[in-house]
Amino acid sequence: MTRSGGLAERYPGFGVFVVGLGTLVVPFDSSVNVAFPHIVRGFNLAIPAIQWIVISYTLTYAALTLVFGRVGDILGHRRIFQMGNVSGAVAFLLCAAAPTYGWLLGARILQGVGAALALSCGPALATSLYPEEQRTRVLGLYTMMFGIGSALGPILAGELVQQFGWRAVFWFRAPIALLAFSLTWSLPRGTPRGQQRFDAPGAALLVVAITGLLLTLNQLRTLEQSPWGCIAAGVVTILSVIGFIRRETSIAQPIIDLRFFRDRDFALVTAAHVLLNLAGFSIMLLVPFYLDRLGGLAVPATGLVLASSPAGIMLAGPVAGWLTRSISARRLALIGAAAMALAQISISLADAPANIPLLAASMFLQGVGLGLFQVACFDISTATIPREDRGVAGSLVMMTRTVGVVTAATVLMLIFQMSRSRSMAEGLPDGAAFLVGFHAAFRVAAALTVLVVLAGWWRGWANAGRANAG
Repeated sequence: MTRSGGLAERYPGFGVFVVGLGTLVVPFDSSVNVAFPHIVRGFNLAIPAIQWIVISYTLTYAALTLVFGRVGDILGHRRIFQMGNVSGAVAFLLCAAAPTYGWLLGARILQGVGAALALSCGPALATSLYPEEQRTRVLGLYTMMFGIGSALGPILAGELVQQFGWRAVFWFRAPIALLAFSLTWSLPRGTPRGQQRFDAPGAALLVVAITGLLLTLNQLRTLEQSPWGCIAAGVVTILSVIGFIRRETSIAQPIIDLRFFRDRDFALVTAAHVLLNLAGFSIMLLVPFYLDRLGGLAVPATGLVLASSPAGIMLAGPVAGWLTRSISARRLALIGAAAMALAQISISLADAPANIPLLAASMFLQGVGLGLFQVACFDISTATIPREDRGVAGSLVMMTRTVGVVTAATVLMLIFQMSRSRSMAEGLPDGAAFLVGFHAAFRVAAALTVLVVLAGWWRGWANAGRANAG
């Protein structure tokens, strides 16, 4: 239940716009991918070092999003969302002012905190403005706005980087975050649930478990030279996961009720969301370097090509909301995964010279597939988890998305670098070795999408009727 939010309650479309504006600064981070080659040159880095630009930011909000979703359910979603707007604005300015690479990474961590605060409560705020029967349509619009940000990010970055340098991809977002903050006072305050207790030990175990998992994956690249870091991180992860499960199953008010995962379809769509976002981030991680080396495009044109995938997400959001009127969320999820599989296979075949129209079309299809699947995942999660825990439901979807992205930044970059290094050791020139690594990473990404399609087919999602949706 919510208390009057004034303008947003009288005009819920305006309220969704405000939530979308405050959320836009997060998917606008796709602009940073365009700046990757320029940041590498600016700080004199090796290509693999760029992964920490992604990891420092996304690991932070992957670890904190679900925790902040629970805090929002207790204290009120608007308050948490506003804190995200303010901390995000400060972080953008600090990133833009970074004199060293270490400074930039520290500011990216603060940016991750702001993103976690905003993303954890954005879906809950948006859906609170409309009747429950319109939930899926609103989630489709929310996904569309996320796609708009991701699509505009590379386009804006192309112009900004060319005119002002890589720092512009950070500072241009600060005014947007502050404008969103000024408008959030029109949103419903919500009613704090004072009778609810926050499970601080469970939250700490969850943060350590997610952080440990992602650091374990990252340490795989140095496993042969120094295995102890990977082993230590793996042990911490296992112990934290065990502790979190024991804690959450033994208290009355957990961070998330793990009994929801007894529903096999809910568990599968959650795991699949991780895998598809892992596969999907291969585009933003490696295609900028492919275009920089083989595309022969100016920076603004590179941004337009990179916008193809998020443009697909933007289109898919409202289409998915419309489709769920006639087909189940599970069937929609299968359609989205199948579209992604076709696209990832196509991109894995990209060669030299670059076929830009085919690459852009494949990236667009990949975005459509991911957008359809994400709306289906939102629908299933928000229907399974009680409405009073809508912050947890929405933040679970955003957390699994982020875990997939961070894992991609580590695992796919590791596959790319190992394949490339091996090829260079065998005598291949740098350009040919780059393509070997590129193909290896994208083949793994394509295999993951095919695995999701097969799992969904096995669960009968192709035949799931509307009555079984969510």
